Amino acid sequence: MIDVLIKLVDVLSQALILLVILSVILSFFMPPYHTVRRTIDRIIEPLLSPIRRVVPLVGMFDLSPLVLIILIQIVSFALIRLLSNLR
Repeated sequence: MIDVLIKLVDVLSQALILLVILSVILSFFMPPYHTVRRTIDRIIEPLLSPIRRVVPLVGMFDLSPLVLIILIQIVSFALIRLLSNLR
């Protein structure tokens, strides 16, 4: 049972990271009102907005997606370690 939870945490974290990267890439090529981009932004934007309030822009670069990816990895690692210790 715990192995299933570990795998679920791993898969969800990888999916979130992929969506963040996809959101960044699509922001360069797709207009903001496109259906695909709006759908991904509905998932990612609630996670990015608190980070954007804390992390300032560096020139014209928004580092909040990078911070979000690092936070997702840290939380995923911590949850997987916690679940591994429960075995």
